[in-house]
Amino acid sequence: MAKIYSKKALANTKMLPKKETISFILNYSKALNMVKIGTMNFEIIAN
Repeated sequence: MAKIYSKKALANTKMLPKKETISFILNYSKALNMVKIGTMNFEIIAN
């Protein structure tokens, strides 16, 4: 078990997102609208 946790090569790999992932997140955030009515918050997604 000690040998598994002592390896540091796996932690140094860079993980970069795909362009499709970035595009999806940006489009989702543009479509998301927060509406506050009284003490409640509503999330509305406009497709």
